[in-house]
Amino acid sequence: MARPALAASLEAVLGDRGNANRVFEILELLAAKEEEDVLCAARTCRRLFAALLRRGELFAGSLPAEEDALRGNYSAEEKYKIWMRHRYNDCVESLSELLGHDSFQVKESSLCTLMKFVELEAECPLVAEKWKDSIAFPCDLLKVVVNGLIPIHEDASLLISRFQEYMEYEDVRYFVMKAVTESIGQVMQKIKERPLPFYQQNVFSLISPINMPNKERDMVKFMVKQDNREEWKVSKLQLPSGLYKKVLVILHDSILPYMNEPTLMIDFLTVAYGVGGAISLLALNGLFILIHQHNLEYPDFYKKLYSLLDPSIYHVKYRARFFHLADLFLSSSHLPAYLVAAFIKRLSRLALTAPPAALLMVIPFICNLFRRHPACKVLMHRPNGPQDLSEDPYIMEQEEPSESRALESSLWELQSLQNHYHPDVAQAAAILNQSLSEIEDDISGLLELSASELFDKEIKKTSANVPLEFEQVRGLFGKKNDIFAEHFALD
Repeated sequence: MARPALAASLEAVLGDRGNANRVFEILELLAAKEEEDVLCAARTCRRLFAALLRRGELFAGSLPAEEDALRGNYSAEEKYKIWMRHRYNDCVESLSELLGHDSFQVKESSLCTLMKFVELEAECPLVAEKWKDSIAFPCDLLKVVVNGLIPIHEDASLLISRFQEYMEYEDVRYFVMKAVTESIGQVMQKIKERPLPFYQQNVFSLISPINMPNKERDMVKFMVKQDNREEWKVSKLQLPSGLYKKVLVILHDSILPYMNEPTLMIDFLTVAYGVGGAISLLALNGLFILIHQHNLEYPDFYKKLYSLLDPSIYHVKYRARFFHLADLFLSSSHLPAYLVAAFIKRLSRLALTAPPAALLMVIPFICNLFRRHPACKVLMHRPNGPQDLSEDPYIMEQEEPSESRALESSLWELQSLQNHYHPDVAQAAAILNQSLSEIEDDISGLLELSASELFDKEIKKTSANVPLEFEQVRGLFGKKNDIFAEHFALD
């Protein structure tokens, strides 16, 4: 019987590293002819390598070749772990072949052993972490299992039904779907258009019972323990600023529309919105979609939007996107007058130091706000109101729009812009001296107006002939020239 001999080999390998070579006595029985010997060897391998994984006696990291390890500058401890890791890989390879054994009992035992290794490798990773506190899920090992479950020339439905108990785990289910997708791509590339009924049926049997959770809170069962799961949420990721911006730029049109549950991004976007600066500006797009299409309620949203109004908004390259979204958020006629007045005042105050290209956009923007919210026109028609900064009751530093006293102020800032050095800006600001029409200005063409475009526009202007003298000069000395001519003629 192989059982006593296997038990002795197991005890010897685990008890003394000097007996490490006796692992071959266990591995060679995985290829035995007798079914019982193979089953005993599979169970022994499970006990052996489970113990070695838990004791940290398998080399972790990029595995060197055995020959390189012997010749390389490795310690005796490292050489042992490298050698034993190769024996573990030999075991995995043998078990994967046994998934196609004639005996279902052998297939089942091999499957359970491999899945036990999956669980243990997740607890005691043999690969380096991709980032701090990340899950080192043994994807490659699970691929070995998946490939054994979907053979090309055999019906594996019975073994797949045995595997379904592992599909209850959220992480296993996710990585199985990834492995199946990869397998389909590889197989279809090899066989071209030849039908593979067994393979197709196996794939269908494996993935058809999958039920995806509708909500994140429904994801509760994991093979890999997730003690720090809260720290793995997308909202907790500490992305570099540059990558943060790149993600937010494409999020609204390349990610959210293709998500089954876009509300999963609420935490990420609200955290990004609170970062400040350009990152907050870029988060507005995604928040706009969640607010208008998925009924997201964001407390103090307008207070945060108001806080984003600083001198940089007239200079950042995302200016057009910000004002486009701000225009949408401030379009509702149900917004209180004090809130809109606070936005108008802060935009006007910041306009005093803005470049001409931004001013030609923000002046019509402010005029549109007056058209939508007539109650704010008191800012335009207050002849005895403040005339400069020293008299202005508006509190620029106040974070609460309701306490900024904007409605008590006037638009002396835009009156000042009527004396701007750029004639187009002065002309645009002069519109406040007239009665505003009811039709809103189309600012879409002004959102991305740049200084270079303004310069090109100016140099392309055709200047009219401006007379510099009342009477046209008729010679070098004018009329005196004629007098001298008459004098010399008389002589």
